[in-house]
Amino acid sequence: MNIIIVANSNATPTTLDLKCWRVRSRIAGILGACALFFIGAGVIGASLFANGRDQALRDVATMRATVAKQQNDLAQVETASRRDMDALALQLGLLQAQATRLNALGERLTEIGKLGDGEFDFSRAPALGGAEDPTAAPHPLDFDLAGNIGALRNQFAMQETQLTVLENLLLDRNTRNTLVPNGYPVSTSYIGSPFGSRVDPINGQLESHTGLDFDAEYGSDIKAVAAGVVSFAGDKAGYGRVVEIDHGNGYMTRYAHNSANLVHVGERVKFGQVIAKVGSTGRSTGPHCHLEVWLNGKVVNPYAYVKGKIKPV
Repeated sequence: MNIIIVANSNATPTTLDLKCWRVRSRIAGILGACALFFIGAGVIGASLFANGRDQALRDVATMRATVAKQQNDLAQVETASRRDMDALALQLGLLQAQATRLNALGERLTEIGKLGDGEFDFSRAPALGGAEDPTAAPHPLDFDLAGNIGALRNQFAMQETQLTVLENLLLDRNTRNTLVPNGYPVSTSYIGSPFGSRVDPINGQLESHTGLDFDAEYGSDIKAVAAGVVSFAGDKAGYGRVVEIDHGNGYMTRYAHNSANLVHVGERVKFGQVIAKVGSTGRSTGPHCHLEVWLNGKVVNPYAYVKGKIKPV
């Protein structure tokens, strides 16, 4: 078998005789070389592919480890943030409780101090305002939230202490006020006989009247003109049925000519409490309440007290 090889149209054709052993040897060598080339290329390609796959797997593992670490860090940040938020919520709750106490204390002080309605309204926030200074440089807020909350809590505590002291002073003042005789012993009455020298309505002679007579209807309520403790409840010559109240600080009041006594010795009474009923027992020409005020063992004119002109010291 012959093979004719033509390089180009002008060249002389070359004829190979396949039956020649040399030609067969050359062809076999070429085929062998080609086979070795393709085998080597395959080995190299397989090696390169294997190395690339391993590197990719290592890269994937590294990325997974990085993602896992980031997720762990994020979980720790979330836990810390939740813990901080819980702590801030607790502090906020404490501040709200303090603010509620301050509001309640302010309302009590308003009542104790008898401030006008609406003068201090603790149910709403105070109105704020003011002109803005365009030349003033802005300052950033201090973002130490925990520190600001702590400072506000300390401020609330100090204000609560101050208001509590003020409340105690006002209560003490009111307590002293209730222990000093003040007002009429009978609501619907008038002064029928003054304190001091007068003509006695029974014997017609000039005598000293040691109290004030409040003309009132029989059975009307007689009220304590100050808080105290009943030191006497019974009959006395000339006075008829009597109630005496010790108010402390040297004060004592006497209510005489009663038709009935409603309290007993040792009983604590409040200012304005009904202690007896108007009558005409003892030396009396008709139903009325005889009121006496004693200070440090001496009888004094009750007029200034019933008119509210005597203030506690």
